[in-house]
Amino acid sequence: MSKYEPLWRYLKENNKDNYKLSYEEIKNILGFEIDHSFLTYKGEAKDYKYEVSKISLKEKMVTFTKI
Repeated sequence: MSKYEPLWRYLKENNKDNYKLSYEEIKNILGFEIDHSFLTYKGEAKDYKYEVSKISLKEKMVTFTKI
């Protein structure tokens, strides 16, 4: 199981078309801060019918889009 599994399940269970989550919101979902490994694991979101459409380092936000 991926360490990002709780995030992917959160997206799927809430079933919104788009999410714009702050790093802090993601930390609350996961229990830890995202790090550079998120770039490697972000492809797993597709298994849950989402994709990472934008990562903003400046705004500290990640946007997910339902596919």
